[in-house]
Amino acid sequence: MADNARAKKLADLIREVVAEKLLRGVKDPRLGTHVTITDTRVTGDLREATVFYTVYGDDEERAAAAAGLESAKGILRSAVGSAAGTKFTPTLTFIADALPENAKTIEDLLDKARASDAAVREVSSGAQFAGDADPYKKPGDEDDATA
Repeated sequence: MADNARAKKLADLIREVVAEKLLRGVKDPRLGTHVTITDTRVTGDLREATVFYTVYGDDEERAAAAAGLESAKGILRSAVGSAAGTKFTPTLTFIADALPENAKTIEDLLDKARASDAAVREVSSGAQFAGDADPYKKPGDEDDATA
């Protein structure tokens, strides 16, 4: 088992190499500027690497990018192997990152909360407090109440 620092270093190297190779080395029109590598994780034994990516576009472009990454997996693994210089080059698994969808969900929930706050603020704008303006008893008030 490798230590965590070595796995982290290898994960960072894989992320950089794959991103650079996608930008300049792979001639697949399904990839290129539409794909962004967001994160990379390597197992403790340095045998498998998971590469998370996002695709800007609709569902059709996401499916095309996934197929493009699968077809370019061998080229990308060769590039990682030559850059890493390790005894064994980790196998690459590409997983679409759910970060944009999660961010959109959170943004929608925040918009809903802002609208709810605005509705409460609108309802309470003309409201008055229950009771008197000065709710505290004063020493002279007891004499007025008994008379």
